[in-house]
Amino acid sequence: MQLHSLKPTSPKKTARRIGRGGKRGKMSGRGHKGQTARAGNSTRPEMREQIKKLPKLRGHGVNRAATVNAERVLPVVVNLSAIEKAFEAGATITPKTLVASGVISSVRKRAPLVKILGTGELTKKFTFTDCQVSASAKAKIEKAGGTIG
Repeated sequence: MQLHSLKPTSPKKTARRIGRGGKRGKMSGRGHKGQTARAGNSTRPEMREQIKKLPKLRGHGVNRAATVNAERVLPVVVNLSAIEKAFEAGATITPKTLVASGVISSVRKRAPLVKILGTGELTKKFTFTDCQVSASAKAKIEKAGGTIG
């Protein structure tokens, strides 16, 4: 082995210098005009102290795109008052019957997920199947003599 045959173990990385012509063009990743677009910009220490005091954005983790689930299917909400008006006593209520009666509309030609909420009063006896039910709605349904299956 001789000096001219030595090779570095890791490649030499240099910081990309932007805003000097070449392929990045136009604003070169520095946004529009202003202090931060200029060369030699650095935030003054007293400004940095002010910025540090501001609360950080919280609530979605580091990468919001990865933490927020866009694929999740949210149920269609139906209030007890709407069911009271649309159905006769003793009816069995399913997502299909809700679509058929016009209380909710179908999603992609299918009956959607349904959640029953407890807004409104219930005087008739109903049987609920294939529906999610809130705690307040469950109490009102059982008080009126209905069942949840």
